[in-house]
Amino acid sequence: MKISEKLKIIKQLSGLTQEKLAVKLGVSFATLNSWINNRSQPHRRRADLIDVVLFEYSGVKIINKDRLAVKKEIIKTKSKKYKNILSFILKRPDIYQEFILLLTYNTNRIEGSTLTEDETAAVIFRNETIANKNLIEHLEAKNHQIAAKFLFVYLQKGKIDEKLILKLHSLLMNGIRDDAGEYRRQGVRIVGSNVPTANHLSVPGLMTELIKKINIKAEDVVSYISYIHSRFEEIHPFSDGNGRIGRLIMTAMLLDNNLPPAIVEAKERKYYLSYLRKSQLKKDSDFLNDLICDAVLRGFYIIDI
Repeated sequence: MKISEKLKIIKQLSGLTQEKLAVKLGVSFATLNSWINNRSQPHRRRADLIDVVLFEYSGVKIINKDRLAVKKEIIKTKSKKYKNILSFILKRPDIYQEFILLLTYNTNRIEGSTLTEDETAAVIFRNETIANKNLIEHLEAKNHQIAAKFLFVYLQKGKIDEKLILKLHSLLMNGIRDDAGEYRRQGVRIVGSNVPTANHLSVPGLMTELIKKINIKAEDVVSYISYIHSRFEEIHPFSDGNGRIGRLIMTAMLLDNNLPPAIVEAKERKYYLSYLRKSQLKKDSDFLNDLICDAVLRGFYIIDI
């Protein structure tokens, strides 16, 4: 189906004006008009978002499964080149520091930090103070750096368990929240989402079940990690920091499966959150799998020297 046809169906089913549909897709009226009239084509991420919106209004899922399968095969093939990706990264300070920077910058930016990549580097590597940036943003950057470094070293001998997850949260929220390193004791909602979170009384039991699943070795690693990530965010075990901890757990699972950390870029925030919601509400994880595949391939780009 052509992009123009998809957009016309969305307009018909949603009742949105062209102006409102353009806003929903994050583009100008002129750009959307050009797509509708076949004068130009959106790049892949926008095309994927159009598919998500079409699914939202029609229930019709459109994704190139062949493309996704090829990406997973590439990831599996690349992994076989390395005996131990974690050891390789730790033996290369330049690569190690790049991962720490990119993971810290992007994960905090996804959560609303205004620090640029260069400013994040200045804070975490040179202990500089950035003018006009508040203390919390500085702490979030330094704390994530500390948590990520702890994780890389820990995984050389330790396994992913509850103690590790609580430790990561305590490091991430040190000096920011009084309940750092503790599960939440009250209800919370995911801002901007209608995904229901778990009752706080159920959190410890649900986390025990999830952690058992985390250490299962799956044949389709990316799909399984995508499922775990989606489920963790749905449980939402902490008062704050769930997104960042969830992505650190994703990093841990990837490294444990001899894959590099996934670099989910801040500029993909809209897609990432949309695909995550689809996975949780519709049990449709294809789009999230595709995004995570791209993020893992970015990780390979860093280590494939």
